Amino acid sequence: MSMQQILTELRTLDGVLELAPEPGSEHPEISWGDHFFYYAPDGQVPNNRQPYATIVTKDYPDDAASRLDAPDRWRVNIHVGSRAFTDLIGYAPGDIDEATVDYSTADVFNPHPLYGAYGWVCVVNPGESTLDRTLDALRGAHLDDRRRVEHRQR
Repeated sequence: MSMQQILTELRTLDGVLELAPEPGSEHPEISWGDHFFYYAPDGQVPNNRQPYATIVTKDYPDDAASRLDAPDRWRVNIHVGSRAFTDLIGYAPGDIDEATVDYSTADVFNPHPLYGAYGWVCVVNPGESTLDRTLDALRGAHLDDRRRVEHRQR
């Protein structure tokens, strides 16, 4: 699946806000070309919470295990929580064994290299093996973020 196909799907979700920094914007240069997703029906980027999903297109200084600087590589990152993490990865977020995870393998679910212990999963270049579950996880993360926002508003 192409990144564009996933972006198209995400953009159909109600109340979604996509932050996509571009060259020359006020956002840090390292973020240019990446995508950050929030439930924000007011259209304002939240300043008090993290996105529920991101798509990154390059290595970051502290996050290079997925080898995204190689051509045509990108990664979907999704905050799914402990239960969905365990369903997708096969073990709980607290049980990550860094020595056994190859974060650079494409089209498989892995713990996020930095935030796996907090219920984040990732997929490098989602494809036939992970596409449906990736889209389901993204929809679920969107609904979870929506519930959190609506709960705070009450």
